[in-house]
Amino acid sequence: FMTSPILTPAYQGSMLMIVAPSGAGKSSLVNALLQDDAGLKLSLSTTTRAPRPGEIDGKDYRFLAKDEFIRERDRGHFLEWAEVHGHFYGTSKPWLELQMQSGSDVMLEIDWQGAQQIRKLIPTVQWIFIFPPSIEALEERLRKRGQDDEATIQRRLAAAHIELQHAHEADFIVLNDSFEQALVDLKHILAASRMRSGPSMACL
Repeated sequence: FMTSPILTPAYQGSMLMIVAPSGAGKSSLVNALLQDDAGLKLSLSTTTRAPRPGEIDGKDYRFLAKDEFIRERDRGHFLEWAEVHGHFYGTSKPWLELQMQSGSDVMLEIDWQGAQQIRKLIPTVQWIFIFPPSIEALEERLRKRGQDDEATIQRRLAAAHIELQHAHEADFIVLNDSFEQALVDLKHILAASRMRSGPSMACL
């Protein structure tokens, strides 16, 4: 993991990170929250992995070839970046700065390791962890999704066990047992973040 500091001081928006094991329902909750709140923007992650069926470049991810990603990384384009299962992932620093300077609130879908790195740079960031009802429910969701082979499902379940051990590091834990209640909880967290005094990001 590598990080690059944010250098621009004038930020008006809030930054929230949402972390969850694969299959916990994070994307569905985030999409519902975005549809309901025009002032919230989702950070578009950059990745070198191939698009999954139905994924659109510029909407779900920004897809780059590995050499292009490395060039942008070396220019300090990413707030944080990581290599996961042989693929690179990164969070665009210029995009985040632009959105927050304009007053938009930004939500990052990120893994727990990336969340740790960003918190070191930006201590005021709000970290939300989406908790599945159980590992069994998580496995059922992964299988029903039908996107992964058995080896990938087992790898995701193993990763989930590790991710769940880091839930206590988050500021908020949302249990996604009832989708409607989990969405209400997220809306309350977002409202609370907007009532905090002072900028969400300082010059580092």
